[in-house]
Amino acid sequence: MKMEMLIEDLQTLVDDAFTLPLSGGKTFVNTERLKEIIEEMRSNLPVELKQAKLIASERNKILSDSKNEAERIVQSAEERARNMVQQSEIVKQAQQKADEIVFNANQQASQIKNAANSYVDSLIKKSDDELSRNLADLKKIRSSLKAYSQKNNKNSNNNSAEGKK
Repeated sequence: MKMEMLIEDLQTLVDDAFTLPLSGGKTFVNTERLKEIIEEMRSNLPVELKQAKLIASERNKILSDSKNEAERIVQSAEERARNMVQQSEIVKQAQQKADEIVFNANQQASQIKNAANSYVDSLIKKSDDELSRNLADLKKIRSSLKAYSQKNNKNSNNNSAEGKK
């Protein structure tokens, strides 16, 4: 939202620019204010980029934590299975239980990983959409500035041509 306000400020600054007579359509803007707006825009873009990087970092941490948890579960299952093997009458049951635990742990890790990926993807998409909207707004402003400048140049050229007649 901050970027949209800055773009509006930039548009207002251009709209309020003073056109000097006989200058060929050149306008004068408050350069200090223009520099302030540009600097604010620069400082806000990195915030959005930092958010995207933070999201990616959080995704990696979630994936790492889920992998560690799965490994811990697998190790625990293997240790329990070894203890059960020592008891000959329940060896078969122990093996089945260990396999089930490993399978469940892998499924759980996969579900956590999929959920984390989905969450991170949605956050990155939101950031991407916001950046796209901001870029589209900047392109519109740039196009408006260019059209405004061309219009003023054309009007100045027409005025000059009429003055020579």
